[in-house]
Amino acid sequence: MAAQRQYEELARQLSAIGAVKRDLARILPHDCPAGSAAVLTLLSRYGEMRMGRLAELLAVDMSVTSRHVAHVAERGWIDRSPDPADKRSRILRLTPAGERQMEVLSACTTRLLAERLSDWSDDEVGLLTALMARLRDSFGDCRSAAPRVPAPTRTPA
Repeated sequence: MAAQRQYEELARQLSAIGAVKRDLARILPHDCPAGSAAVLTLLSRYGEMRMGRLAELLAVDMSVTSRHVAHVAERGWIDRSPDPADKRSRILRLTPAGERQMEVLSACTTRLLAERLSDWSDDEVGLLTALMARLRDSFGDCRSAAPRVPAPTRTPA
């Protein structure tokens, strides 16, 4: 098992991932902000789903998910159709226009990653990809089941 200081450094490095995500968000088309791109990406990856499942995958509340979904629906990138199992619910799916938008998003992000990692070997990129996938798998779908870690207690000095 890794030493405590390695976990502390890992936590710092994961916090720094925000800078990478911000750079990726900056290159998105003006009409497709990060939240919209996330909706399209998840629908592309997992296929059609209900709004509740999308909210879980996005790890945001339903009102935020609804705003993102409305944005992409207004642009014709997704279809919202009644769920045959529950007419009150909607099934979300990519439209052909949404699939084309995903191609644009993929090209943008791939180009930026290729630029920024141009001095990395194929093996290094492959290793990073494999380790990030393993990290994500280690956390699984634990968003709702994650134990609360108590804040450290301070002792008076």
